[in-house]
Amino acid sequence: MLNETQARDAIGTTAYTQSGDKIGKVGQLYLNDSTGQPEFVTVNTGLFGMKESFVPVTDATLDGDRLTVPFTKDQIKDAPSIDVDGGHLDEAEEARLWQHYAGHRGQHVGHDTHDTHTTDTTVGHDATAGHHTAGTDSVTTGRAPVGHDTSGRTTDEAMTRSEEHVEVGTTTQEAGRARLRKYVTTEHVTQTVPVRKEHAVLETEPITEANAGQALDGPTISEEEHEVVLHEEKPVVQKTAEPVERVRLGTETVVDEETVGEDVRKEHIEVEGDVADRRH
Repeated sequence: MLNETQARDAIGTTAYTQSGDKIGKVGQLYLNDSTGQPEFVTVNTGLFGMKESFVPVTDATLDGDRLTVPFTKDQIKDAPSIDVDGGHLDEAEEARLWQHYAGHRGQHVGHDTHDTHTTDTTVGHDATAGHHTAGTDSVTTGRAPVGHDTSGRTTDEAMTRSEEHVEVGTTTQEAGRARLRKYVTTEHVTQTVPVRKEHAVLETEPITEANAGQALDGPTISEEEHEVVLHEEKPVVQKTAEPVERVRLGTETVVDEETVGEDVRKEHIEVEGDVADRRH
């Protein structure tokens, strides 16, 4: 059980469950009106810690900046929603809290009674009979809030202004494909080549003493035939295949610049009324 000094030191620490789950930051401490003993703390829960949930600290332990409570995160988040602006719990609000935490069977809540497993609201502080209290006051540290929120519950004295920033990067994706394909075409090639042909030539020569013997050989009058074989060259075409070059596909990287645009939102805070603006 925490004493008052330990409970006050718990303000600003971080609350955890017994299984080690982080719950949130401890905001306020509530003391019993009659005994002055610590009874509840508020813990920031919900999205971005925007909700304050009441948690009994009668069975909590403090170790450095770590406050351990014997409840689960769901039990704490499901606790009754109570306005913390007043800094005081009335009897009805206190009874609702004790009833909620006492309703979780097997949990040790508040001051022990004879039956710690009961779901009756008499476990812990009985807000209707017996150990009746007049309420619980809160204790906080640091500067008190100035004014109050008009749009919802008061959290603290300041607003947080946020703005969006654009972060530009690159990602690689497939932009297309290149394929190397070989195919065959046919074209007609013309070349000129010289060819030789033989033609028959008729020649005469007079009879002389040198050729008289050949000329007078044979009958004086007769019929004869003489044949000469003529030759000519014809073009001959042969085709051969031979490699002429190697072709391959590769890649190269070029750098271009592209302009991108995106809408970003910024929060602005303005003041109304007689206010001295000391913002930098």
